[in-house]
Amino acid sequence: MSEQYDLIVIGGGSGGVRAARMAAGFGAKVAIIEEYRYGGTCVIRGCVPKKLFVYASRFKDTFETAAGFGWQVDASFDWSTLLANKDKEIDRLENIYETLLDGSGVTLYHDRAMVTGPNSVKLKSGEELTGKYILIATGGTPFKPHIEGAELGITSNEAFHLKTLPKTILIEGGGYIAVEFATIFAGLGVETTLVYRGDRILRGFDHDLRQGLEDAMQGRGIRLRYGYHIASLRKDGDGVCVSFSHGEEATFGAVMFATGRHPNTDGLGLETADVERDQAGAIVVDEYSRSSCPSIYAVGDVTGRAALTPVAIREGSAFAQTVFNHTPTTVPYDLIPTAVFSEPEIGTVGLSEELAVERYRSIDVYVSRFRPMQNTLTDKQDKMMLKLITESETGRVLGCHIFGPGAAEMIQLVAIPIGMGATKADLDRAIAVHPTAAEELVTLKAPTYCVRDGKQVNA
Repeated sequence: MSEQYDLIVIGGGSGGVRAARMAAGFGAKVAIIEEYRYGGTCVIRGCVPKKLFVYASRFKDTFETAAGFGWQVDASFDWSTLLANKDKEIDRLENIYETLLDGSGVTLYHDRAMVTGPNSVKLKSGEELTGKYILIATGGTPFKPHIEGAELGITSNEAFHLKTLPKTILIEGGGYIAVEFATIFAGLGVETTLVYRGDRILRGFDHDLRQGLEDAMQGRGIRLRYGYHIASLRKDGDGVCVSFSHGEEATFGAVMFATGRHPNTDGLGLETADVERDQAGAIVVDEYSRSSCPSIYAVGDVTGRAALTPVAIREGSAFAQTVFNHTPTTVPYDLIPTAVFSEPEIGTVGLSEELAVERYRSIDVYVSRFRPMQNTLTDKQDKMMLKLITESETGRVLGCHIFGPGAAEMIQLVAIPIGMGATKADLDRAIAVHPTAAEELVTLKAPTYCVRDGKQVNA
């Protein structure tokens, strides 16, 4: 006889865990199933270990600037120490996730699950579960191109477990994962090359952010090659020989694919419940995360919506409110702040200048560029940038883009007033905190330039 639940959650990542805990808090009998490790991609092999690696890679810059402040530093880096300490932290976080679930009264399974019908799930161990509702929260998985020798390349998953740090690495991709790992490896002393099919990194971001990071990466010795892609890989001694689309070949210590992720829906048995998927394999859901099968819902990256951990958490919460607290709740997707933990880092919220020009006839653009104060006693020439885009007629802030130290922390706070419909005048009323980089956001006096009917004019 199968075990019966009000809710069966497949996937123990951030979205699934939040939904399971909240549903249990509303009185539901909940089971959650995870085949790998609780915490999901973000905690186990995503944003959390990546941020730890980012911190490690930034010490190189810190040591270089230290001399200007009177410090003499003789430092060396040990990859194995970083890996070991990272693993300890991930183990700690995984234990917290399991403890929180257990404390909420959720039944945990370490197993692989397959949907066998609108209300039934079978585990690899053979056990069968039934539930009034099923929530799919299996996230996404890194994509590897279908080329000869692709198995010789790594993805972000394997990058966190390399036994040794390569002397050289080639990264293919132009999105945030690609540029983050490029600056991580370069900061740890690896000779780094990035190849991308497009004509500039970070497609979809504001052009000033794209240009600023491109310049900064090249200034750190990272080679950028546009209009290229990997045609094939083959083993070459201890390295990997890459054949490029242009016919050239070169050997690297490691090759990393950062060419996107796809929804983790293969082998879940969704067809048994007539769950509709799109061409990319993502589960098609409505505004309440309900699939084409009324008893099956999905949240997080597996839906192909905004692939960000905080969004998955919000979706999991909205699902629990809707289904088990009888409070229909949706998630706003129109104003999501995000960060790129490159070096220097990026924080952005709202419309890029390009999108603002498309949607509004008249905008004002405020741009401030300056050397961060921490660089003024050094030879480092890195520039910081803060950019505001406002609607000319109302002054409403349409977008904010920050490039430089602390950008991610700043953009989280800026997202609050922008989400409330703040105008440039609202920001101007705030008194500056001096000396800080963030004070530029409230001291920008006149537009740097304006755009009227699609054409740039002087302010």
